[in-house]
Amino acid sequence: MIGYVTLGTNDLARAAAFYDAIAAEMGTGRMMEFDTFIAWGTPGGGCGIAATKPFDGAEATVGNGVMAALEAKDAEQVDRLYRIALDNGGSDEGAPGPRGDGGFYAAYFRDPDGNKLNAFVMG
Repeated sequence: MIGYVTLGTNDLARAAAFYDAIAAEMGTGRMMEFDTFIAWGTPGGGCGIAATKPFDGAEATVGNGVMAALEAKDAEQVDRLYRIALDNGGSDEGAPGPRGDGGFYAAYFRDPDGNKLNAFVMG
């Protein structure tokens, strides 16, 4: 089981504004914060997400093929998360809508550093 996902950033303040807005929509907030690292989630809850400046001091880069998926409560929340992402410096990677068969509804976007995210609901 994954406890949290960490994504690199070159501008922690910008990442904080982006993820604060996403977390607020999901009913959570910051659970840990240091000078170079912020984590969002609920202690004892589901998987959290963190933004960090790389420990080695080098520039943060995007992992090709890496994506963090955020489980929404319904399709309307997927739509809201997508809009919040774009309104807070994110970019489009696939507008909200059904994907394939089986009730998978998702939206794809990138954070301001280029990290790929997905908001989804099953069923």
